[in-house]
Amino acid sequence: MLDPRLCRSFLAVAETRSFTAAARRLGVGQPTVSQHVRRLERDAGGLLFARDTHTVELTARGQAMLGFAQTIVDTEERAQRHFRGAELRGRVRFGVSEDFALGELPEILHRLRRSHPLVDVELTVELSDVLAQRLRAGRLDLVLGKRRPGAHHGRLLWREPLVWIGSAATVLEPGQPVPLVQYPMPSITRQLAVEVLERAGLEWRAACQTSSLTGLRAAAAAGLGVTLHARSLVPADLTELDGLPEPGDIEFVLLARESMEGPAAALAEFIVERVRRDS
Repeated sequence: MLDPRLCRSFLAVAETRSFTAAARRLGVGQPTVSQHVRRLERDAGGLLFARDTHTVELTARGQAMLGFAQTIVDTEERAQRHFRGAELRGRVRFGVSEDFALGELPEILHRLRRSHPLVDVELTVELSDVLAQRLRAGRLDLVLGKRRPGAHHGRLLWREPLVWIGSAATVLEPGQPVPLVQYPMPSITRQLAVEVLERAGLEWRAACQTSSLTGLRAAAAAGLGVTLHARSLVPADLTELDGLPEPGDIEFVLLARESMEGPAAALAEFIVERVRRDS
């Protein structure tokens, strides 16, 4: 019988490819994670990870362990829910900004489904200010979005630099207006891009306007113009560009209705846990 504690540490290392990141995720010290993996390797009869000073990779034995470890952890969680009594159920109306939806959201929803399979999610992907308005109107229960630095609404999750991005082949002609690929108003990054350029005395033009991140990426990749984006969420087919004014930071926040409980509270817990793990 494999110890579920050891399996959790193994899975965390397998997902993050880092003993340090796994320890942060689990809220324990790195020596504890290393000890758990060594004990699991002893029980499994061989190495589960091939590791050196720079990389951590699964061995063939480790690949085989993945399914068994996940099953053990899932079974323990189901047993805990069963013997604690009635499982959490209901619906959470969740709004999320599109750039985050294409990044961290699937992992958060996956963990919610594993832990609370009877919770249904009504997902809305929109601009952050639009989501905040819907929350105030009582049409959403929880929002993960962005805010301008200096704003105070919502719970601050993390702050990071904005960067100018575009195609690697993008060339900005000196003396010509900066071509912007923009979301429609009330996009926060659009407002900040315009303010940054105007403070620097640079002219700009709306080279393309689109209401979706897919459209924005396509336009920027085609070389139509440049746009602002949070550094950690830059799409793989675009690149940071130099030569434009420093745009500053953007803040990611969690907004909720005054009374948050049940499914909304459970989802908020997973979001905060994910952010804490990656910070």
